[in-house]
Amino acid sequence: MHEINKERFGAFLARLRKERGMTQRELADRLHVSDKAVSKWERALSLPDVSLLIPLADCLGVSVTELLRGERTQREELPVAEVEALVNASLNLTGEEQKAGDARRRRRQLAFGLCALAGLAQTAVLLMVGGFGWAELEDSVMLVEGLCLLFGAWLCFGVQERLPACYDQNRISAYSQGPFRINLTGVRLNNSNWPHILSAMRGWLLVVMVLFPTLWWGIHRLWTAPPQTVELAVSLVAVLGVLAAAMVAGKRYE
Repeated sequence: MHEINKERFGAFLARLRKERGMTQRELADRLHVSDKAVSKWERALSLPDVSLLIPLADCLGVSVTELLRGERTQREELPVAEVEALVNASLNLTGEEQKAGDARRRRRQLAFGLCALAGLAQTAVLLMVGGFGWAELEDSVMLVEGLCLLFGAWLCFGVQERLPACYDQNRISAYSQGPFRINLTGVRLNNSNWPHILSAMRGWLLVVMVLFPTLWWGIHRLWTAPPQTVELAVSLVAVLGVLAAAMVAGKRYE
């Protein structure tokens, strides 16, 4: 049985690209993917999607079979069984990457559930044991926790993990999905920085969800009657900080 050697595939891809005088960015532009994706292929970190094999082979002037074998062949045609084995190996590797992605998604969703429970439990303690009333919490703790729950649920359960191809071809700074919208002025969204943006936003919201009730309680313990401006400032930093985290990640991996 034939298996695809990722290291040989990546080295062959890099050699063919350089022979044709193309940069990773130029090859990526032809395939409508990010240059980071091409870099991962060449470093044997992943394989292209099956749908990209034919256009990738055409760009590099080899057959799909040669591409999967990681070497040029002198034979004009390979046995059908060998070709089928190579294609099946490619499909199996793609399936493994899909399984890994599903496992990461389940871990994210579990983390969201645990953080949500922790935040809600702390809020309940503030109401039932801490001696604070509903009116004291609704414009601060409850508002922040509610927004974190709403956007955190979308980011962990509903957001698209991959942007449409037009984001890699054009300079677009906004993304919308149903009632949710992200606008990162000055940041070009693409499939290179999008996973990092999502990770940064998820991380920020989950941390805020867990820590904000305790932070709010600490402010009131240290400052018996903190001015409204202080509570408002802390709440704004907690909520809007997610955009700052997204912009930093977007610029870094743009």
